[in-house]
Amino acid sequence: MKSPKNTSTLKGVHDIRRFFYKNDIPIYFISATNFNLLGADEWIKDFRFICHIECFDGLHPNVFSPKVEIPHDEFQSIEDINNYLLIHPEVQNFIKNRQTGEVAGKALFLMFNEKTEELAKKLGLEIIFPSAEMRNFMDNKVNTNRIAEKAGVKCVPYVLSQVKDYAHLTEVSADLGTDLVIQTPYGDSGHTTFFISNEEEFRKYEEEIVEEEEVKIMKRINCRGSAIEACVTRHGTIVAPLMTELVGFKELTPYKGGWCGNEIYPDAFTPSIRKKARKYTQLFGDQLRKEGYKGYFELDFLIDQDNGEIYLGELNPRVTGASSITNHAVFALADAPLYLFHILEWMDADYELSINAINERWARQENLDSWSQLIVKHTRDSIEYVTQAPASGIWKMFGNGHIQFERMDTHRRAVETENEAFFLRITNKGDYLYEGADLGILVSRGRMMTEDFQLTDRAKGWIDAIHKQYVSTPIKNQAEAPALLGSLTK
Repeated sequence: MKSPKNTSTLKGVHDIRRFFYKNDIPIYFISATNFNLLGADEWIKDFRFICHIECFDGLHPNVFSPKVEIPHDEFQSIEDINNYLLIHPEVQNFIKNRQTGEVAGKALFLMFNEKTEELAKKLGLEIIFPSAEMRNFMDNKVNTNRIAEKAGVKCVPYVLSQVKDYAHLTEVSADLGTDLVIQTPYGDSGHTTFFISNEEEFRKYEEEIVEEEEVKIMKRINCRGSAIEACVTRHGTIVAPLMTELVGFKELTPYKGGWCGNEIYPDAFTPSIRKKARKYTQLFGDQLRKEGYKGYFELDFLIDQDNGEIYLGELNPRVTGASSITNHAVFALADAPLYLFHILEWMDADYELSINAINERWARQENLDSWSQLIVKHTRDSIEYVTQAPASGIWKMFGNGHIQFERMDTHRRAVETENEAFFLRITNKGDYLYEGADLGILVSRGRMMTEDFQLTDRAKGWIDAIHKQYVSTPIKNQAEAPALLGSLTK
């Protein structure tokens, strides 16, 4: 039978935590990997991951991956992977066998589209995110600026316009100077951001730019990237602390401007920057609520190194690649992970919560510990067949720079010192390496960047050591390789 409605009002964080520990409604995170919501099964009873990529070699107790591959079109996106999973007989049987009432359960996705919504509905799954149509609208970088304008959140000086050619670009951006950044509405990090200061640079990206009905044209500033995650609830917007971003490091990504990691640590930013980022995020979240959006979102902020101003960069209306860092920090463990408040919005429960009290606690620097994550990609322009790959779990680095697998573990908090790291493998033996392919995510205590935002020697050592754990054979005839996906971590 379907669980009876929770008739008592949940009062505060303790009641909310108990509510999820006693949950008996099947909840699923369905995606290529379980990276983005790693650890959610420890907070929510009856939570399971359904993944296409088996990162843990079958050893994770709450990860289900179909064992037999069925015929399918070549994957072009994470949405394609999720739609494949929803039509897979093994996945359908897994969901059916866990069903306890009229409804098969609730599902979260990193990425989904209208087809995903149709397939989930057929299985009796409720997608606990705003609709694909709304997320797609919000995810448009042009629309993001329009929402920011209504919210009173400052953006880098910009214009929104179609670009017909270079002469037209110089005309519409005359007030921004000649050193520009152009973003097309959609795309993976680093793929659709173009740095242009002359006609020659424009020619490199002209085809992608002119085909769009409208693009965002910004003044190029001397900035550092940062990220902040939040959740729109019925009681207001909960805001997590501001994180640094690793962007464009050639050791990690082949994409200029491509996101490749995060750090979270006390005093990462000045008090004024942290305060303004929290204020802007709450304003933006409140505007999202007016637009009909609820739940998890992430904002990228750009901090101008010349004048100390902070500007909105872009919106991700979903869980993201930074979510694991947010949800495993001390402030989240002391109260509850941010995604728990997101899921609560879709549960059949009334609750009371002091948003101001949570935001005040989460803003305190003593409630932050220091963590870094690196998104390690294949950076060479080559296609290679993998014959050996490292296991997911805890790895230890020795003084000579060599690393050794210590033990299988599903939780990054098992990392005890800066000489250890948790590695979540994405590319496995039998897979292909290609430019931009995710090898895996490396998480460790402490910082991976210096005070002037360069990779530390420790970071470079770990990156090099992980690459050495992969053995691969170059593919001379690239037609033999399957379709190549972009980032699976987002």
